[in-house]
Amino acid sequence: MPRSPRVIFFDVNETLLDLQPVKDSVARALNGRQELVATWFTTLLQYSLVVTVADRYTDFGAIGAATLRMVADKHDIALSQQEAETALKPIRSLPPHPEVAGALERLRGAGYRLFTLTNSGTDALAEQMANSGLAPYFEDLLSVEAVGKFKPATEVYHWAAGRVGVSPEDCLLVAAHGWDVAGAAWAGLQTAFISRPGQTTYPLADPPTWTATDLTILANRLTDNMT
Repeated sequence: MPRSPRVIFFDVNETLLDLQPVKDSVARALNGRQELVATWFTTLLQYSLVVTVADRYTDFGAIGAATLRMVADKHDIALSQQEAETALKPIRSLPPHPEVAGALERLRGAGYRLFTLTNSGTDALAEQMANSGLAPYFEDLLSVEAVGKFKPATEVYHWAAGRVGVSPEDCLLVAAHGWDVAGAAWAGLQTAFISRPGQTTYPLADPPTWTATDLTILANRLTDNMT
């Protein structure tokens, strides 16, 4: 069995919080074209990597609105900047997945130090955690805004480990995205993949340290494995 981490970092969007409300809002902005929601999210991730590689940090929300307009324009859908920003407002008030609060409570009660580590900006993250009721479970809310690069850049994971005063190998990154899990593993962290519907791991990366269908199962395994 893998050794127990001292610190657990959690991705936020889709891992802790249910993205369905923002997916529905984006689909409405795109004339009901549900199939374009995945295109938008992929484009958002693509351009977050573009600005990271080019060393040009821009707030994740701003990239989200810009890429939503790009997708709309490509499919001949009229969408203003204000309409794009309005479509993304639900991302600040997403509900947690049903099992999240209980799993976080169990992990915190077992002595794990819990932190967020998200591509969302600092202000958006604070609002998300307050609205979801999850803020009290975390020792601190970490955003990539402090680094000026987006996950899965290696610098982000190393910064987070340094920020909490623990070596990367004693940290665990929990995420529902294969790219995030791969990036954390390449940076030397332990990883846990939460296989939310439609998500999969990257075949060219090492397998995650842990895999679970939800956070309750992961919490049970981690607390049972504590040394």
